[in-house]
Amino acid sequence: MKFVDEATIKVEAGKGGNGIVSFRREKYIELGGPDGGDGGDGGSVFLVGDVNLNTLVDFRYSRQYKAENGGSGGRRRMTGRGGDNLYIKVPLGTSVYDEETEELIGDVTEADQELCVAQGGFHGIGNVRYKSSTNRAPRQAKPGTPGEARTLKLEMKVLADVGLLGLPNAGKSTLISSVSGARPKVANYPFTTLHPNLGVVSVDVSRSFVMADIPGIIEGAAEGAGLGIQFLKHVSRTRLLLHLVDIAPPDENDDPYDAIRIIEKEMVRFSPELADYERWLVINKIDLLPEDEREQTCDDLIKRLDWKGKVFKLSAISKQGTQDLCFKIMDYVEEQKKLALAENENKDEITE
Repeated sequence: MKFVDEATIKVEAGKGGNGIVSFRREKYIELGGPDGGDGGDGGSVFLVGDVNLNTLVDFRYSRQYKAENGGSGGRRRMTGRGGDNLYIKVPLGTSVYDEETEELIGDVTEADQELCVAQGGFHGIGNVRYKSSTNRAPRQAKPGTPGEARTLKLEMKVLADVGLLGLPNAGKSTLISSVSGARPKVANYPFTTLHPNLGVVSVDVSRSFVMADIPGIIEGAAEGAGLGIQFLKHVSRTRLLLHLVDIAPPDENDDPYDAIRIIEKEMVRFSPELADYERWLVINKIDLLPEDEREQTCDDLIKRLDWKGKVFKLSAISKQGTQDLCFKIMDYVEEQKKLALAENENKDEITE
């Protein structure tokens, strides 16, 4: 399911170096001419497409970027050093807007594509440039121009890496707010989530994935009942499904086993292929069980389900067990990306 990830950053290109006024001064040369050199150009700011990034989360911690200034000119017609360009890595599919004018500067859609977003200042001119037949000893030089500075709005249409399955009140909204910066409304009644929520989960520098919390699926969703049909139409585009279940439902008559089977039945009815997707069982709200009964209760459910995939036991509200889950998800998402890239490369070779 597509969502929009946004970030705002300030970029400033480097100032051009100043030209200088200088005259040749050597022994036995009384009237040396002008020899002031030009300054160096200021560095520009570029955005560069990086296939290893898939969110804009890193820009929430670092918002200001400045390229290097150009150096001033020197004597003996020496040109100042040019400022180094600044290259900022962004995910593929990033659209770049000038926040003030709302103008679209460009889109970064390919790996290693470079998009200039702030032009470096032009170098200043030394007095040697002003020498002429009528002005043999110019005493003027031109300073470098300032680098371009602007505030950018970055937008990226992201595809959820992880989709959350589960009946209403399974704890999906609580989980996404616990592991990411998303703050969905959470309350103790069915259908709390009325609109999809997106959470960008950062596990390390330049390592993050996108988790989608979608309106809860109810029985009959495959026929259009409830809001869960919106999820079923798009969930097949995610890399991984987390199936959340409340191990301690408030109503004693509610059975976690039945809650899981209801979702599975709707998945099969909507799309048999969807039922074969990678799906991990997440047993939530273990903190509501007596500590000496937690393991046994969870193991009993796993045996009844005859669950063959990965299982995680956690409490989303207290964040117990959530860190381990996030690291395992990150490893899985990165592995899937590598496999997808290798598959695309093989297709290209066959085509050629």
